[in-house]
Amino acid sequence: MTASRPAGQHVLATLLPVVGVVFVAFLVIGLALPVLPLHVHQDLGLGTFMVGLVSGSQFTASLLSRLWAGHQSDSRGAKRAVVIGLVTAVAAGLLYLLSLRFVAAPVVSATILLLGRAVLGGAESFIVMGALGWGLALVGPQHAGKVMVWVGTAMYVAYAVGAPAGTALFAGYGFVAIAVATMVIPLVTLVLVAPVPSVPPSPPAGRAFMRVLGAVWVPGVGLALSSVGFGAITTFIVLLFAQHGWGHAWLAFTLVSAAFVVGRAVFGHLPDKIGGANVALVCVLIEATGQALIWLAPWSGLALFGTALTGLGYSLIYPAFGVEAVRRAPPESRGFAMGAFTAFLDLALGVANPALGLVATGAGLGAVYLVSTFVVLSAAMIALRLRSTSHEGRS
Repeated sequence: MTASRPAGQHVLATLLPVVGVVFVAFLVIGLALPVLPLHVHQDLGLGTFMVGLVSGSQFTASLLSRLWAGHQSDSRGAKRAVVIGLVTAVAAGLLYLLSLRFVAAPVVSATILLLGRAVLGGAESFIVMGALGWGLALVGPQHAGKVMVWVGTAMYVAYAVGAPAGTALFAGYGFVAIAVATMVIPLVTLVLVAPVPSVPPSPPAGRAFMRVLGAVWVPGVGLALSSVGFGAITTFIVLLFAQHGWGHAWLAFTLVSAAFVVGRAVFGHLPDKIGGANVALVCVLIEATGQALIWLAPWSGLALFGTALTGLGYSLIYPAFGVEAVRRAPPESRGFAMGAFTAFLDLALGVANPALGLVATGAGLGAVYLVSTFVVLSAAMIALRLRSTSHEGRS
């Protein structure tokens, strides 16, 4: 298998089917993102608390299932994990459809919908962990950064494409169209998965939870701290623009997403080439600068420039710290290790956003970006530590 691994220039061609699976599968999540709150609030007539509960159940389920999915990818095969994720996503679509049978009983309908979102969160974990493990097995750990770059890019592009598509489907046909698409798209993706070669599962590694966690927790903390700036934009930038009376708040999302994708497309090879810790250090500084500019901005143009810098800096944070996590993880537990590493991202977004909301309540929206600047900057200390240990390991 090692002899058949592709050279650097052929990595993307080898990964393309796996990346395609991730893109098509994550369309189902992107489709529902902009319309789910409307369905729960307008169609079912429920309040904002239930909107948040239904929307958040997917991310909670993703966090809780991340390690299990990674272990399954290692022990039973990465392709099998992806297939399990796709079949589970079909089940989520069925629950979406079932919830529509109970629209006259809004609480019952929302409860079934919440269950469907939780099932979809578990499906997402299996698809992502399986795709990462599959990609690493196909091209080798020396290309770990490229695997994470392209899998992550497929996810974010799917979100970007899915959001307007979901809006159009919902406007034309209602939530039933979202439910049907959530069933059909994973079924079609299973056809895409079939011809991609599978890889054998890793040898049993025993109960190595603490060993794996000990290997990935330092880069995981770096990922968590760095993610606070990105979360600050996705959650609070619209409110900041409204407070200042600035128009075109949507442009902030466009710029941060465009910068994110460009950063990964142009510089995605760097973590493998010059080291994850080196890339993480530079990216953290760029992201923190973007956050500081948003805090200082007296006009919208500077704030928008700050969002673009944040997206550019954040674009390589996951693969940069992820390369360090893979390098430290036991070879037989890489899927499990990626599950543990990614859980730090889920945890950060779940904790940081409410915490920043408390900051905004007590000190104003501008303070959110001052706090996030220092939180992101603290990740530079993690990058420096990883950089020093990497050099020691090579000496």
